[in-house]
Amino acid sequence: MKKKRAAGVFFSLMLTAGLLAGCGGNQQGGSSSGGNSGGGGGGDVIKIGANLELSGGAASYGQSIAEGLDLALEEINKEGINGKKLELVKVDNKSEAAEATNGAIKLISQDKVVAIIGSATSTNTLAQVQIANDNKVPIITPSGTSETVTVKDGKVNEFVFRTCFIDPFQGTVAAKFALNDLKVKKAAVLIDSASDYSKGLAASFKETFTAGGGQIVAEEAYVAKDTDFRATLTSIKSANPEFLFLPGYYEEVGLIVKQARELGLNIPIMGGDGWDSPKLIELAGKDALNNTYITNHYSSGDPDPKIQEFVKAFQAKYNKAPDAFNALGYDTAYFLADAIKRAGSADPVKIKDALAQTKDLQLVTGTFTVDQNHNPVKSAIILEYKDGQQQFKTKVNP
Repeated sequence: MKKKRAAGVFFSLMLTAGLLAGCGGNQQGGSSSGGNSGGGGGGDVIKIGANLELSGGAASYGQSIAEGLDLALEEINKEGINGKKLELVKVDNKSEAAEATNGAIKLISQDKVVAIIGSATSTNTLAQVQIANDNKVPIITPSGTSETVTVKDGKVNEFVFRTCFIDPFQGTVAAKFALNDLKVKKAAVLIDSASDYSKGLAASFKETFTAGGGQIVAEEAYVAKDTDFRATLTSIKSANPEFLFLPGYYEEVGLIVKQARELGLNIPIMGGDGWDSPKLIELAGKDALNNTYITNHYSSGDPDPKIQEFVKAFQAKYNKAPDAFNALGYDTAYFLADAIKRAGSADPVKIKDALAQTKDLQLVTGTFTVDQNHNPVKSAIILEYKDGQQQFKTKVNP
């Protein structure tokens, strides 16, 4: 969710040089570890940061990621990595880009972390990219799916990685599912006008859907934090679509689905992983969510033994079933731990190199190899909501 905090972000970025100068991030001829030489890897611990949405509009995502991280680190630290334990330092970016920037500055300059996990959303991750690249400290977003997180204007962000698939893949999967499985030909698209995530999914959906013979009969937009979508939904209904693509976040999506059903718009509705929050059911109501679908990273109902082992451990710790953001947080910790182990060092540059060289790593959300754009090549899951419960529909390979 993009916040109108341009001035705050600019001020934070202007502070970066001064706050981080002592870390050696841009010094010519300095240590290869850049901004964190001799910092987070000293002694018996290796410090890693978590820059997450622990409060604010995207708190459900950040909190879920944090739960997954905590479980993974408990497991990892039973044996340690290269004789050391991982120590997690969390900051709350309050679901705001300016706070995400400030959080990255703090984690690198004050806490001396060797890597940062987060943020949950693409916009808040993008607010850290310049800091990561300038100070040579890797960042891994568990769930920031916008292409621009890892590649900007054709250039790879050297120190930025992700554990999730990217927006075009989600949009493409949704379009093919609508055409081939639901057999629809006329679709409407409703996006969050301020969200990089929402716009990215919509663009790839429209491209694939129209290429496959489908027609986009209505395109509408809303603004994050809106609560009344009836006028927009009435306009969409008048276009007689057979399907609604709604790539937004759960806060608005829940209300949109509820109001759509109240207006008699009973067509299939589909979105992406941004729907995946227990709060969605509270906002929409379980009946309204019938005949809705999402693309997602994993399903707790998948019989794969690795997934069921994770589900069992998570339920034992938290007394609830893990959602996709729990799984992505868990996997991100193991993704980073594997790289640190292979690097044989707490040097951020060596960790970055190991992350880029990841191949056939078996995680809960799939086995993946990191491609040349720092994106994992992995499968997507399609889930259907039935009576408020997510049910596994199908798995789609890249």
